[in-house]
Amino acid sequence: MTEAPVEAHGHKVAAMFGRIARWYDFLNRLLSLGQDVWWRYRLVRAVNPPPGGLVLDLAAGTLDVSVELLRQHADLRVAALDFTLPMLAVGRERKLKGARAERIFPVQADGRALPLPDASVDAVTIAFGIRNIKPRAEAYSEILRVLKPGGRLCVLEFGTGSRRVWKGLYNFYLDKLLPAIGRLVSRDAGAYRYLADTIRAFPDERALARELLEAGFAKVYHLPMLSGIVFLHVAGKAD
Repeated sequence: MTEAPVEAHGHKVAAMFGRIARWYDFLNRLLSLGQDVWWRYRLVRAVNPPPGGLVLDLAAGTLDVSVELLRQHADLRVAALDFTLPMLAVGRERKLKGARAERIFPVQADGRALPLPDASVDAVTIAFGIRNIKPRAEAYSEILRVLKPGGRLCVLEFGTGSRRVWKGLYNFYLDKLLPAIGRLVSRDAGAYRYLADTIRAFPDERALARELLEAGFAKVYHLPMLSGIVFLHVAGKAD
C-alpha cells in the first residue's frame, strides 16, 4: 500500500529540515538580515501567559521561540514540539543549558495529534511552521483542544509571496536569491526552493484570518511587519 499524500508530505518536509538542521539558525539570521530575532520578540510579546503557565511552542525547530519565551517570562514551562527530531536535537545541544533545560521540554510530535490533555496549555506559539502542516484544519482543531479557555494562539508567518513588495524586489529575492544562498550554504538544493514555493502559495493575511475564524477561534487579528513580508497573527479561544 502506498503512503497517503498528506503523510508523505509530512515525512518529506521532516527529512528536508533534518538535512539542514545544523545550518538552520545561521541561515535564518543571514537570509532575514537579523530581522528574525525581532520577529520572534514581537511574537512572544503577544503571548501574554499567566505567571508560571505552560506554553506550547509548536513547530519549535531549534528552540529559538522557546528560549525567547523564557527570556521574557522566566517562570514559564515550555512544551517544545516538532515533527523533525534533528531540529530539536540541535536546539537541545546548543541552547538548553542550566535553567533552560529544566523549563523547556523538547518532544517529537505531529501537530495534528498533540500528546497533551484537553485544556492543558495557556498559550500556543508557532513560528514559520503552520504552512508546513497539511491539512492546517487538523492542527487548528488540536490547538483549540489543548488550549485553555481564553488562551491565545500566536502565529508568526510570512505573508503571501504572490503580492509584489518593494516594487518586486522582495519577489526577486524570494524566487532567485533565497534558493541560491540556501543552496550555497547548506548544500541542499531543494530546501530553500521549497521555502520560496510555500511562501508564494500561502494564503494572504485576510484569508488566514478567515481560516482561523472558521476553525473556531475568536478575537482574530494580524499585525504586518517589514512591509507585510511577515505577519503576526493572534487568535483567541473563547472563554
